[in-house]
Amino acid sequence: MNIRKTVCAAAVFGCVAGATAADEVAEAEKGEVEETPIVSAEFGLQFDSKYMTYGVMDGKDPILTPSAQLTFFDWAYVGVESIFDLTKGNGKRGGYGNRAAKWTTLDAIVGIAHEFELTEDIGLSVDVNYIYEYLRRHRYHNTSGADKDMGDTQYINLELGLTGLWLEPTLAVERDLMADDGTYVNFSVGHTFALIGDEEDPTLSFTPSVAQGFGNTQRTRGYDLAADHGGVMDTTIKGEFEWAVCDHVALTAYIAYSDYWFDSKLRDGARAYNGAWGHGDKYADSWNFYGGVGVTVSF
Repeated sequence: MNIRKTVCAAAVFGCVAGATAADEVAEAEKGEVEETPIVSAEFGLQFDSKYMTYGVMDGKDPILTPSAQLTFFDWAYVGVESIFDLTKGNGKRGGYGNRAAKWTTLDAIVGIAHEFELTEDIGLSVDVNYIYEYLRRHRYHNTSGADKDMGDTQYINLELGLTGLWLEPTLAVERDLMADDGTYVNFSVGHTFALIGDEEDPTLSFTPSVAQGFGNTQRTRGYDLAADHGGVMDTTIKGEFEWAVCDHVALTAYIAYSDYWFDSKLRDGARAYNGAWGHGDKYADSWNFYGGVGVTVSF
C-alpha cells in the first residue's frame, strides 16, 4: 500500500473526526460530561536518519519504524512496532548481510500509563511497560570470529515525569532481562515553547531538551563500550518541532547531537563502536548528529 496515500487518507479522516469531536465538546460545555473512551487507537510512522541506541550507531543509514497502540480506559495499553532497514549497507555492526527493505526487530509492548494531578498546575506522569523484542533470525560474527545467532530479548521500562513546570524533568529506567542483563537510566529536562497557538494546546510547538544516560557494567560491556565498569554514558541535546495538523493528526521533526563527554574509556568505546561501520577504526568520532520526521494518527 502506498504510504503517502495512507497517511493522507488518515489525515482527512482524522480531521473530519476532529470536527465531530469539537461538536461533542461543545455539547459537553452545555452541561454534558465527556466520558473517557473505552478504547483509543494511535498509529505512527517514524523516519530516522540513523539507528541510534545509547548515543551510538546501531545502523549508520536511515530506518523506518511503523507502530500501533491501543489504550483502554486511558490507563492500560498494548502496542507493536518494527524497525525496517532502508539501505543495503545497514546490516548492523556484525555485518550480517543485505537488510534493505527488511524488518530487523519486532517489539510487542504491554503497559500501564497515567498522569496524576499533584497540584492544580503540576502533574506526575507514570509509564510502566514490558517489551518482548523479537529479532529476525540471522547470523553474525562475534569478537572471537565464530558465528552466532542474535537472540531475542525482553525489557522492563519505567518512566516518570513532572508536567506543568517550566523545565519538565523525565526519568527513564530500562532493564534488559535477556541480552546482557544490563540497566540503563536516562534523565532529561526540556521546555515546550508555543510557536503558534496558546501555551496549553499549541498548534505548532518547539521543545529543546538535554538528556544524560547512565549504564551499569553489564550494559556497557554488552555494548562493547567497557568491560570493567559502567558509568556516565551518552549526553544528548535535542530540538523537536510538533505540528498539530488537526485534533487527530500530528507531524513531528527533530534534530539531535549525542556524545560521550564525561568518561574517557567509554568515549573510546563509543569511537570503536561507531568506527566498526567503516574499517574498525577505534579513532572514529564518538559523537553523532542525526534527525528524523514522523506522523501520528489517533482515534
